[in-house]
Amino acid sequence: MAIRLGDIAPDFSAPTTQGDIRFHEWLGDSWGVLFSHPKDFTPVCTTELGYVARIKPEFEKRNVKVIGLSVDSVESHMKWEKDIEETQGQAVNFPMIGDPERKVATLYDMIHPNASDTLTVRSVFVIGPDKRVKLSLTYPASTGRNFDELVRVIDSLQLTAYQKVATPANWKDGEDVIIVPSLSNDDAKKLFPGGWDEKKSYLRVVKQPSRG
Repeated sequence: MAIRLGDIAPDFSAPTTQGDIRFHEWLGDSWGVLFSHPKDFTPVCTTELGYVARIKPEFEKRNVKVIGLSVDSVESHMKWEKDIEETQGQAVNFPMIGDPERKVATLYDMIHPNASDTLTVRSVFVIGPDKRVKLSLTYPASTGRNFDELVRVIDSLQLTAYQKVATPANWKDGEDVIIVPSLSNDDAKKLFPGGWDEKKSYLRVVKQPSRG
């Protein structure tokens, strides 16, 4: 069954390149990014894992843990990591789940039979500290993901989780945001005493508040 936004992310136990984990316990009070790649020793995946390792400090600044998965074994992952470091100039610095029996892949509906009966598609799940799924993305095996966009989305998710705002098209951290339509003007004045630019009654643009 497909996992929908707001669902509790399924918990599981699995071996990884950094030891055995229980997923929810491993997440703790952090946000999480669980992403799958189709297969070890493949070109697009090699570039993806190298890039995620390079920008890991950006995830850490946002209290986000990242973890990868494919239907290969931990032993295969560890051998492949040497190639990733050699070709991408960056050692893999986050755990990768070994899932040769496809238990986690099946739990998260990462195998799409019309694309491949055996390999995982490029799935991404962003999970909040409440263990609920905040975002899901699915890319075909042939297309590498834009992880800078994923960081941007996490900025939006973390802001809108605590503030009565939404983020407009192409928004980046620090730019103006939109007051949610469900908030009345009277209540908005309490939260945004500096005022806002009312383009329409349903489109009220305001300076970005703090995330806390």
